[in-house]
Amino acid sequence: MGSSQAAVSFLTNVARAAFGLGVSAAVLNSSLYTVDGGQRAVLFDRFRGILEETVGEGTHFLIPWVQKPYIFDIRTRPHTFSSISGTKDLQMVNLTLRVLSRPDVTRLPLIIQNLGLEYDEKVLPSIGNEVLKAVVAQFNADQLLTERPHVSALVRDSLIRRAKDFNIELDDVAITHLSYGFEFSRAVEQKQVAQQEAERSKYVVMKAEQERRAAIIRAEGESEAAKLISDATSSAGMGLIELRRIEASKEVTATLAKSPNVSYLPGGKNLLMALNPSR
Repeated sequence: MGSSQAAVSFLTNVARAAFGLGVSAAVLNSSLYTVDGGQRAVLFDRFRGILEETVGEGTHFLIPWVQKPYIFDIRTRPHTFSSISGTKDLQMVNLTLRVLSRPDVTRLPLIIQNLGLEYDEKVLPSIGNEVLKAVVAQFNADQLLTERPHVSALVRDSLIRRAKDFNIELDDVAITHLSYGFEFSRAVEQKQVAQQEAERSKYVVMKAEQERRAAIIRAEGESEAAKLISDATSSAGMGLIELRRIEASKEVTATLAKSPNVSYLPGGKNLLMALNPSR
């Protein structure tokens, strides 16, 4: 009987110890929080509100139920959004903007108070569209291509300045895509076709002018040659013409001699079968 009471007492003590250890472990676990690399924490106190001190990396203590940590990722993150804006000459342009953003570490308490943990999703699309529309409205549609570096610089400077109002740092801002509306694209295509046609017409005119000059030069050369031949004929008589005729005959004879389909027959009356008429 005594041994059974001792066993029950021992088990009770073990259960109490295990319960105490469990409660202690739960309290200790709820009193600790970890801030990983590339993160910062801001504590909310139920009695004092958001604490101004920013907590760095590592494991830290807090008061259970009274304090709650908000963990921020302070590493640079990319964001991409598009905007359809109107240009100075009333053309619609579709632009895509990519930004690399991170929070201002010294202003994390203000960010959690005013914007929350999703600060970038709340702020960047709205100010990005605002800046793009304001900058694009200062240029004509064709200037967005010819002056793209200047446009990008204006967008970057304006967006960095606007993001600082919300305690957001921008490491890079870039226009990754630019496209025009259908009507403007067709107008540009028609303009290119017209320019090509104009260049082709210009080439045709230049070719005709060159052919005209060549014909004039050729006619002048033939006239000069005829004059020289006339002068030579006047001074030397018909001998020059007879010489040219003999040279032309020699050339024709040489050409015919090389042809296998040409046969030569003797001239005169004794032509047929070379028969002697005296026989």
